[in-house]
Amino acid sequence: MNQLQLFLPCAAGVEDYLAHEVHTLTGLMGEDLLTRRGGVMARASWRDAMRLNLHCRLAQRVLVQLSYTDYRNEQDLYRAASEVAWEIWFTPKQSIKVEVTAQHSPLTSLNFAALKIKDAVCDRFRDKAHGVRPDVNTQWPDVRIYAHLTTDTCSLYIDTSGEPLFKRGWREDKGEAPLKETLAAAMIAASGWADGDADLLPLYDPCCGSGTIAIEAAQIACNIAPGMLRSFAFEKYLPFQAHVWNAIKKEAADAQVVRAAGQKPIIFGSDVAFRMVDFAQRNAQRAGVADVIEFRGGDALQRMPPTDVPGVMLLNPPYGERIEVAGVAGREQAITEDGGEFFSQLATHWKKNYPNWTAWVLTPDLKLPGKMRLKESRRVPMWNGPIECRLFRFDMVKGSARVKPEKT
Repeated sequence: MNQLQLFLPCAAGVEDYLAHEVHTLTGLMGEDLLTRRGGVMARASWRDAMRLNLHCRLAQRVLVQLSYTDYRNEQDLYRAASEVAWEIWFTPKQSIKVEVTAQHSPLTSLNFAALKIKDAVCDRFRDKAHGVRPDVNTQWPDVRIYAHLTTDTCSLYIDTSGEPLFKRGWREDKGEAPLKETLAAAMIAASGWADGDADLLPLYDPCCGSGTIAIEAAQIACNIAPGMLRSFAFEKYLPFQAHVWNAIKKEAADAQVVRAAGQKPIIFGSDVAFRMVDFAQRNAQRAGVADVIEFRGGDALQRMPPTDVPGVMLLNPPYGERIEVAGVAGREQAITEDGGEFFSQLATHWKKNYPNWTAWVLTPDLKLPGKMRLKESRRVPMWNGPIECRLFRFDMVKGSARVKPEKT
């Protein structure tokens, strides 16, 4: 268990940030840490796999690769799965689920491919365990098995995470189309807000919704591991040792930063919907960072800076049909279908009232800078599930609609 091949999938555009995070958490580099399309490969230990589940903010899962073979048909998949020693990972008393993804696979049915892999796993247990085989549970399996097919190769993985890692355990209250915690963390990583040893600048989300960006930032500021409130699939696996896991969690708990009594918040969020502000406050309480964040109601087009010190705005504003919930001032104006009127007013408000602030805006609208009449200084490609987005950086210069782009 000291030489596992791990694969950590992530949202497209986040791979380099994830590789840096894995290096920071494990010290891996060189051939032991490779960036791949849609994720990161790491040659690491079982202990590393547990630590990555606990601490990783950007990965969707932590998978252990158990097989990598060529294939031409479903029978080859059956043979590959039959040769994996599943019995060293779990028992036939545990339920399983097999999922298959593919890029340019010649197979006509991924469901049939998943069925053949499932049959191979169950048949191996039947042969090894005197006729006993695991049950299939498609909703709440104990063990998730993933197969990824290319044109001619098959990779088989066992999932150590269980529920996807964006489910931190604190967001019980949420609105429509909430931003995933992993993507909020990717926005923070791309902004560089938490880089370096200097004191953190104020961070403000003026369209905070249920508080995802602010809460992720607050947990980073307090060095709270994102997985502290949840359980993981590996806790049911045969290699699991409770005393090792408890020591890893204790180390994480001891490393948390406790704020001094009376210390002012450094992270702020506001939303025009007071219902969402209530949601955000309750989520922050569960996440252990209620005293680090100040949430208030307020229109994004009217809210003044929450602090005298210029800082960083980080937001995933509503767009399209959701643009109307952005603010009262926006609703009082003629709003174009694509939100152009709202965004031009928002830019005017920022230029007038937020000098020397930096704004990072995640949006699927690649023409947003034109609508805001601002020149972005950076644009970072980033995908929100299947939606291609850009994280635009705007440097606010009072009285000027355009700024000189930085070299990247």
